[in-house]
Amino acid sequence: MANYVFGVDVGGTTVKLGLFDKDGNVVDKWEITTRTADGGKEILPDIAKSILAKMEEKKITADDVAGVGVGVPGPVDGDGIVHTAVNLGWGQFDLKKELSGLLGGMRVEGGNDANVAALGEMWKGGGQGYRNLVAVTLGTGVGGGIIINGEIMTGSTGAGGEIGHIHVEDNETESCNCGNFGCLEEYASATGIVRLANRALAAGDKESVLRKGEVSAKAVFDAVKAGDELAIEVAQKFGEYLGKGLGVIAGIINPEIFVIGGGVSKAGEVLFEYIRPPFEKTVFKNCKDTVFALATLGNDAGIYGAAKMVLD
Repeated sequence: MANYVFGVDVGGTTVKLGLFDKDGNVVDKWEITTRTADGGKEILPDIAKSILAKMEEKKITADDVAGVGVGVPGPVDGDGIVHTAVNLGWGQFDLKKELSGLLGGMRVEGGNDANVAALGEMWKGGGQGYRNLVAVTLGTGVGGGIIINGEIMTGSTGAGGEIGHIHVEDNETESCNCGNFGCLEEYASATGIVRLANRALAAGDKESVLRKGEVSAKAVFDAVKAGDELAIEVAQKFGEYLGKGLGVIAGIINPEIFVIGGGVSKAGEVLFEYIRPPFEKTVFKNCKDTVFALATLGNDAGIYGAAKMVLD
């Protein structure tokens, strides 16, 4: 009987890997460099080599391993077909087949990294005890993962859960990284909060601690906690966009819980003071009681979720 599973989270800079026992306990975790040169052709061979080396180190045979789960920064459909991962240089290909071949036929499961992280938070993180969950990652961008009845919602081409690109503003003149205008990501990400803060600072001469140093999402919420009026206005604007956006999602998905992660979530539960009121004001009344919680796995959510894909 297989006693172990590997979870892999492929990022643009590093690949995080974890060895878990069948109960979801971490036996070991480590990182390797993501080599994106030449269309990322060395990434899968590097992953396979690292896994095989770890098996040798731990004296684990292929029969001891249930499989390898992989989260990828791009759309991955339910069959494990990657439909491009721009940051890795990857086009469309069969992830499960290729990596399995490099691992001597070992079972491989693949998914979008945000969806996989959502699965991790449901299993061992801030969403434990819930089966219908939306994970929201507020980092450089806004990522999302949707879990329905304990299973990832991938959509037809693996693009399900791209909540950062919900349209929330008609009058935006700066384009989002996706090429559209007025996406949620432009206001609710770490870079979006900086955008809102810089616009507020430029719009008047109200005193603020934000005028005295580098403006960052952390600086904004530190200033909010200190009672800075301009920072509070920025937080209210951020909360209005995100709260309404999550209200739209709640009316469609009807999750039990929103789990908020990413760098911005380090501000803590103060975020909910600004997200919850516009959410409750605009959401369908049957969804008003949706729980809000902070993610707890941090950068390990991806490896946990990748391992869980195999165990499922």
